[in-house]
Amino acid sequence: MARLAFIGTGVMGAPMAGHLAKAGHDVVVFNRTRQKAEATGLEVADTPAAAAKGADAVFTCVGNDDDLHAVTLGRDGAFAAMRDGVLFVDHTTVSADIARRLAAETRLLIVDAPVSGGQAGAEKGALSIMCGGTAEAVAAAEPFMQAYAARIVHVGEAGAGQQTKMCNQIAIAGVLQGVAESLRFAQASGLDTDKVLEAISGGAAQSWQMVNRWPTMAQDTFDFGFAVDWMRKDLGLALAEARSNGAVLPVAALVDQFYADVQAMGGGRDDTSSLVRRLPK
Repeated sequence: MARLAFIGTGVMGAPMAGHLAKAGHDVVVFNRTRQKAEATGLEVADTPAAAAKGADAVFTCVGNDDDLHAVTLGRDGAFAAMRDGVLFVDHTTVSADIARRLAAETRLLIVDAPVSGGQAGAEKGALSIMCGGTAEAVAAAEPFMQAYAARIVHVGEAGAGQQTKMCNQIAIAGVLQGVAESLRFAQASGLDTDKVLEAISGGAAQSWQMVNRWPTMAQDTFDFGFAVDWMRKDLGLALAEARSNGAVLPVAALVDQFYADVQAMGGGRDDTSSLVRRLPK
């Protein structure tokens, strides 16, 4: 059994911390909103540093670059309280730049490990985790991450995990726009959308988004966890990275603007499948 700190107990972090506790570890949590930390039923620390003190490994799942900097290098941040050689795993979706900056803290074993699978994946312990960092750091992290992961892949050096998450979000954005247009076309044609889904989801058009979100999009139900506001943050990271590496992302840039339309319609907290709301029935 290890003593672990988990910083950030939102819709993703809370179930992940819970899985670590169920695996037999002693888990201390911190969250900026203390009530969310207390809701986990685990020991609650007053600061990130207090959570990290004496920990064998520290995990974070916060909001953005600024949040991650605050809980690691800011006042009462975790890094100052961590012993040399301790493992640090960040599950936040952030820029590759901050992942590389944190990895410069060479006295620690550091992994940038964003996740895919959403709230449901976190609750089921079936996340896909893309890891950047040294082989030593990822090997140290993997036994812990197995408590909430269905797939763990070491994709490269520091920052590579974040770049891979950008690939994930770029692909999802294009697929969701295609599914939204396909659904609206079926409705405009007077087709039975359940029958259309049955027909096309068994062929080359099939995707996770189609199978899981077509029915709910048809019902105008958009409360499945990963919000438009967060998707815009993630696409913004991808578009910024593309400006530095020379990649061309015309579809991602277009869908990002479509999500801005959804925000303007008041749908910033709706899940990403609410992209269909832009399209008239």
